Amino acid sequence: MMDARCSCGALALSLSGPPALVAACHCTDCQRRTGAPFGVGAFYPTDTVTISGRPKEFVRDGGSGAKVRNYFCPDCGSTVYWRADRLPTMIGVAVGAIADPKLRAPAMSVFEQSKHSWVEITGAEHFQQGSATKASR
Repeated sequence: MMDARCSCGALALSLSGPPALVAACHCTDCQRRTGAPFGVGAFYPTDTVTISGRPKEFVRDGGSGAKVRNYFCPDCGSTVYWRADRLPTMIGVAVGAIADPKLRAPAMSVFEQSKHSWVEITGAEHFQQGSATKASR
């Protein structure tokens, strides 16, 4: 059992079992969401996640064309998780909110067309856009 939480602890998730996937995303929306050159998400089946607290929701259009719903703490502002309309049975959890250095490394690196040139994700599959279009390397 793992948990994820915001900076102040008002929004928390209980995660049963390991994530189904860990992925790094370099899209400009994830860069802006995290304030970092990329975001890393751990994806869990919705039925394995218990949410405590009252998040605020921000809805945006994702790079795939489908809506992405980001959930963050209304008190401290930390984004803890998100749901993408194109993956309705999964919840993406910000790896930084899990804060476990033993969590496995990303298996995928997506939207590399907007990746900062000095960032290198090793040991992952690389995609210029979403996971449907493999990067040429």
